[in-house]
Amino acid sequence: MIPIGLTLMVLVLLILRLNLIIILLILAASIHMLYGDGELLYMSEDIWAALDRDALLSIPLFLLCGTIMCRGAIAKRLINVLKEATCHLPGGLGAATILSCAFFAAISGSSMVTLLAVGAILYPALLEQGYSKKYALGALTSAGTLGVVIPPSIPMIIYGIITETSITDMFLAGIIPGLILTLVLTLYSVWVNKHMPRKAFDLGRFLTSLKAGIWSLLMPVILLGGIYSGYFTATESAAIALTYAIFIETFIHREMELKQLYETVVSTTEMLGGLVPIIAIAMSLNLLLTAEQVPANLANWMTSHVEDKWMFIIGLNLMLLAVGCLMEIISAILIMAPIMLPVALAYGIDPVHLGIIMVINLEIGLLTPPVGINLVVATSAFKESFLEVTKSVMPFIVLMIGVLLLVSFVPEVSLFLVN
Repeated sequence: MIPIGLTLMVLVLLILRLNLIIILLILAASIHMLYGDGELLYMSEDIWAALDRDALLSIPLFLLCGTIMCRGAIAKRLINVLKEATCHLPGGLGAATILSCAFFAAISGSSMVTLLAVGAILYPALLEQGYSKKYALGALTSAGTLGVVIPPSIPMIIYGIITETSITDMFLAGIIPGLILTLVLTLYSVWVNKHMPRKAFDLGRFLTSLKAGIWSLLMPVILLGGIYSGYFTATESAAIALTYAIFIETFIHREMELKQLYETVVSTTEMLGGLVPIIAIAMSLNLLLTAEQVPANLANWMTSHVEDKWMFIIGLNLMLLAVGCLMEIISAILIMAPIMLPVALAYGIDPVHLGIIMVINLEIGLLTPPVGINLVVATSAFKESFLEVTKSVMPFIVLMIGVLLLVSFVPEVSLFLVN
């Protein structure tokens, strides 16, 4: 009866639209009082233990790096290179939109930053060149989610920390699914816009844009190459990416003044003010649940009732798609990952494979109402109705579900570079 009561309490608090930090605090305090010997002191100790992890440093560093690139010239120059490279294709600017989001995702690690940075430049350009508003909204809103799958990915970092899975392995596992998603969305963009007029490829113009954007293109090469070669860790890569972005914007491009840099740091700090407490409370809660063997008991119950591994994967995907509709991605991973990991292990599912399945499911959740964060951000950024943005992403959701099924039922797609 106690778990049912706690679940109902959380649902009521969500309906009342209380701040997520307050909801998690109330839930964590209730569980500590009921299962933790009635000592709230243990809760503060668990919160401290949860935050005492080096890998958490990578989150603010990647967020700040992405925000700097968004406000500086890196994003603009990167997009110009891709526009010139794809202008000869049918629907060339549509293909450039998807590829720009993929490249920017490989630098920033954030879907929201990717959507805002690329959308600010390409949304008016798409409309100006005659692309339909529905396509422009759908492509930018959907491709913005590539920041969740293509490493370095902040949700992957969170999953790695909370499940004690190698973050480098998670990054490696995200490469092929991320490339497949990018390819599928790009091919769809070319096909749906095949009626759009092409522009002749101009080598001189391409080389000019390449010269201006070479520093932007080198960033993901340096960043991801260092991680995958084992030369530096995910946390070190975040510090290197930030240092590189500041150096390029202030000393080479010279388009960001110290005042702008200060404002960027302040805005990122404000964003982290809401994120870090959620991570700390959720991780402290997971420490208690693990000590009380709640995930292990759930795993035993699941394996005794559902014997087939593939039936479990189908149920897992359906559940995560539903969770993605109701929770934002970080909270969903913090709550669901520690509970589902022992169950997945009981079925012989690799923790890294489980992480990629979770991330892609919750990536789709960014595009599904009522909580879809990318829908909300696009509605605000492009000044369009929530309903219109939601309708525009539907074809892209279908394509992404297709890739999700491939990744779920063919583990080698995500584990090929890991093993």
